[in-house]
Amino acid sequence: MAPQREWFEKDYYATLGVPQGADQKTIAKAYRKLAREHHPDANPGNADAEEKFKEISAAYDVIGDAEKRKEYDEVRRMAASGFAGGAGRFNFTDFGGDFGDLDDILGTFLGGGRGGRGGRPGARQPRAARGADLEAELSLSFDDAMRGTTTSVAVDADRSCSVCHGTGAEPGSAPRPCTDCRGSGTVAVDQGPFSFSQPCPTCRGAGQIIERPCQRCGGRGVERARQDVKVRIPAGAVDGERIKVPARGAHGMRGGPRGDLWVRVHVPGHPLFERRGRYDLGIRVPVTHTEATLGADVKVPTLEDPVTVRIPPGTPSGRTLRVKGRGAHKPKGGRGDLMATVDVVVPQKVSKEERDLLEQLAALQTENPRRHFEV
Repeated sequence: MAPQREWFEKDYYATLGVPQGADQKTIAKAYRKLAREHHPDANPGNADAEEKFKEISAAYDVIGDAEKRKEYDEVRRMAASGFAGGAGRFNFTDFGGDFGDLDDILGTFLGGGRGGRGGRPGARQPRAARGADLEAELSLSFDDAMRGTTTSVAVDADRSCSVCHGTGAEPGSAPRPCTDCRGSGTVAVDQGPFSFSQPCPTCRGAGQIIERPCQRCGGRGVERARQDVKVRIPAGAVDGERIKVPARGAHGMRGGPRGDLWVRVHVPGHPLFERRGRYDLGIRVPVTHTEATLGADVKVPTLEDPVTVRIPPGTPSGRTLRVKGRGAHKPKGGRGDLMATVDVVVPQKVSKEERDLLEQLAALQTENPRRHFEV
C-alpha cells in the first residue's frame, strides 16, 4: 500500500488508543473492542458512530498489518524530524494524491533525494504505480460463517485495456518519452536553498507522451469491467470483519502490481444461537421445574444434529453447561464449544390435578430458600 497523505496528518495509534510500541496482538484486541462499540449495527442512525467506525477501520488497515505499519512508522518518523529540517515549511496537502513509496516522498520533499532530480541526466524513470485497493460487501448465512466457505463477489474494477494492453496507445503506435522531463515524470523547481520535484506539466507525471491514444480506453491503458472474484471465508467469521484477498484489486499503472481486495462480510443473527467470542456459541435450554429438580436428559440443537445434554439434579436456572466441540469450526482444525444455559420454565396455568400434587409437594418440602431473610 502506498503511503497516503493522511499518514502525515493522523495518528492511528491514538485512534485505536494504543501506545506506538504496542504489539500486533494488543492492536488487534483494541480494534475489536472499538469496532464492537462503534459498529453501525450497534448504533443504528448514529452518524457519529458510523464515522468513528470508519476511522477505526482505516487505522487498523494500516497498523494492523505489520508491513504497512513499518512503512507508516517510517513516514511518521520522517515527518516528525522535519524532513531534514525543511519539511516544516511545506504544506503536505499541496501535493495531493498518493506517494509511490519512501523514495517518492524523499524525491518530492528533498529535491530528488534517493531518486535523483527529475528532468536532469540520470533521473529515475517513472515508477510503476501499484493499483488501488478495492472494497466489496458480502452477505453470508449464519451457517456459512460458522463453517467457512468459498464463494465469489462481483467487483467493478479497472483492468488492462483489452485493445492496447495497458500502453494507452492505439495499436500500431507506441508512447514516446517526454522531452521536457526526459522520461522521469518530474521536473525540478528551485526555491532558494532548496530544490523540489513536481510532476512534469507536459506529460502530467507520466514520463511519456501518447500521440495516438487508444480509442477504447482514451489513453488510460485501463478499462472498467465487472469480474467475479473468489473469496475464501474462514470459519468463525464475524459480522463486519474485513477479509483480504491479495492482488485482486485494481490493476497497476505502467506495469505496477495490482492492489488488494477487501471484502467486508455481513453475518445475520440466529434465532437459536448467539455468538460468544469467535468460535463458541450460546443457546438457552428451557427445562421444567421437575427436570431441573430431579435431573433429566434433554435434546439440544447444534449446528448439525441435536445432542443429548444431561441436566444434573438440582440445576438452578441460569446455570451454563459446556458441550465441547459443538461450536464454530476453527481454521486450523478443531471446534469451539456450545454453551447451554438452563432456563427453568414456570408454568403459567396448571390443571386441578397438577395443583393438588404441587400443594402436596409444598407441604412435604423442608428446605426454606429464604432462610437467610430470617433474623
